[in-house]
Amino acid sequence: MDVYWFEQTQSDAPSADNWLGVNEARFLSGLRFPNRRADWLLGRWTAKNALAMCLGLSTEPQALREIEIRASPSGAPEAFVRNQPAEVTLSLSHRAAVGACAVVRSRVAMGCDLEWIEPRTDAFAADYFAPEEQALIENATAEDRHALLALFWSAKESTLKAVREGLRRDTRSVIVGFSGTPRIRGFPLNSSEQQPSFSDRSSSAANDWEHLHVRTTDGEVFYGWWTESDGLLRTLVAAPPPSPPILLSRQCFAAQGNEF
Repeated sequence: MDVYWFEQTQSDAPSADNWLGVNEARFLSGLRFPNRRADWLLGRWTAKNALAMCLGLSTEPQALREIEIRASPSGAPEAFVRNQPAEVTLSLSHRAAVGACAVVRSRVAMGCDLEWIEPRTDAFAADYFAPEEQALIENATAEDRHALLALFWSAKESTLKAVREGLRRDTRSVIVGFSGTPRIRGFPLNSSEQQPSFSDRSSSAANDWEHLHVRTTDGEVFYGWWTESDGLLRTLVAAPPPSPPILLSRQCFAAQGNEF
């Protein structure tokens, strides 16, 4: 199953809001806090462009106004084009002024997440992770511990989005595993080698993503991928199992004449 991945930063989002639909502009006007407005705009800008590229639509402002991201009763995002439901699944995340959108051109269970590698306490692991996850963390080196905590948390967030429950569900009920020992490439604490930025990677470079899997206490199993660049982790899970995410590029899309 193909999953498409697109990222933008705060600097990519335009200052004008002529790409917003009427309902979106109305919603934006009700957001009082600048950080909340910026995060919301970044998420919508990223998602609309990702959907336009996946559906073969123009990314001009007039065309983007016809794409709308609405919240379902569960809170999960749903896509509409010209007021009609789009036959896609999408998931959004933003962290550290980076927005990400993952898209599948069918209806499936799928979620994605961004997470910054940063210090977390022992109490955080005890409160939110299952015993088998805590055991892996306890056996990790001091250099790898923060990265592993962030990776576990991000994979849980992706899974909770896929099951459309979010943090309403106990995070210990989704248990993350790997086919081997996770290697956090490019994380400065355990690698001095300069890594290419995420946006510079080839869309066909499957080796940039590594496997993970998640099982729930209800018996569900999800398979997915993770990668890291400059201390920012990206995770994605889905059912059925997805292929390594395909990176979308506005430049490539424009060069192909809007034929994706």
